[in-house]
Amino acid sequence: MQYSEIQDLITSMAQKARIASRTLGVLSTEAKNAVLLAIAKNIGEKKEFIQRENQRDLDSGKERGLSSAMLDRLALSDTVIQSMIAGLHAVAELPDPVGEISRMNRRPNGLLVGRMRVPLGVIAMIYESRPNVTVDAAALCLKTGNAVLLRGGSEAIHSNRALAQVLQDSLQSEGIAPDAIQVVPVTDRQAVTILLAQEDTIDLVIPRGGEGLIRFVSENSKIPVLKHYKGVCHIYVDRDGDLDKAIPIILNAKTQRPGVCNALEGILVHRDIAEKFIPVIAKQLRQAGVKMLGCPLSVSHSGDIQPAAESDWGREFLELTLCVKTVSGFDEAKAYIEQYGSRHTESIITENYSTAQRFINEIDASAVMINASTRFNDGGELGLGAEIGISTTKLHAYGPMGLEELTTRKFVVYGQGQVRR
Repeated sequence: MQYSEIQDLITSMAQKARIASRTLGVLSTEAKNAVLLAIAKNIGEKKEFIQRENQRDLDSGKERGLSSAMLDRLALSDTVIQSMIAGLHAVAELPDPVGEISRMNRRPNGLLVGRMRVPLGVIAMIYESRPNVTVDAAALCLKTGNAVLLRGGSEAIHSNRALAQVLQDSLQSEGIAPDAIQVVPVTDRQAVTILLAQEDTIDLVIPRGGEGLIRFVSENSKIPVLKHYKGVCHIYVDRDGDLDKAIPIILNAKTQRPGVCNALEGILVHRDIAEKFIPVIAKQLRQAGVKMLGCPLSVSHSGDIQPAAESDWGREFLELTLCVKTVSGFDEAKAYIEQYGSRHTESIITENYSTAQRFINEIDASAVMINASTRFNDGGELGLGAEIGISTTKLHAYGPMGLEELTTRKFVVYGQGQVRR
């Protein structure tokens, strides 16, 4: 397509989404849940069609030399389809935050002032690879009354188009404008740039993918962006830590799913316990297939640890590799996290209440944890039910973004004829 054609297409989609958002935003909870359940039913009924289109993407991906990991993320297997259906049912069961009123206070002049949760409006979601994100994001936006424009990666274009058809057919069957959920049908990168310029019709952009994608969106968007940068997560093993707790926590954080953003990428060990603890944890990690890169002092405590290069510190490995550093105490651990962390997830192993409280109060991350795996920084695990991503910036959300984070609050004022004097 020519640039002008793409521009006309994206502009039209954004305008239609804005119009659809006005009716979607006032739908009842019952109506929204009915659509979610209709989508779940239709995905089950159209499974063969969806998987046939997905196979086109998988075949193309193999020809393009995509890695086995990428192909696995791309595949809409029976298990993934069932997970999507279960997710839709789960979102339908979640409490609807829209319309919730809080802090209703009476002012001295008699006015009642409160705040009510309302949809953000139109959200643009830009993401890579996993086509199941198309349904997950659509479900969360629908439940919160937001229209959504979905732009997946080129490698999943046939899958996403098929899912868009099912999503829009479900909306239409329930009497809701199909434009409330739209998938950008072109793979040209120009479409993203044009999408990021629609500040008159789109209220928020959420990029989800690699660091390169996040930076591109952040640098080119005229619309507010909720950023999810890399997840460089650490565990600090304090001198007052229970080492029997530390070992399974570290193993879980690193080895359960090493390719996700809340996986462990660095261990910090207090020097008073380093000689005792590092050989033990290094042996356990080596047996689990983990490659360890460390500072000179850490290397001296275990032959399983190789010297780290300067570029290794603060790196998001997303594989079975991590860094080990021996530190003099809390202050050095804090300084290291400030320099190399990504404000995603930080955890401490300690039985010292005062040190634990310092960690909570002084460490800047979207989730701080005491004696727990970094893998718990996830919407489902933290009780949100579902998430659209994890924000590592503070406006307007910090951490996993569930239904509440896809709304904002407006003031509601009840009067009895008051005028300002």
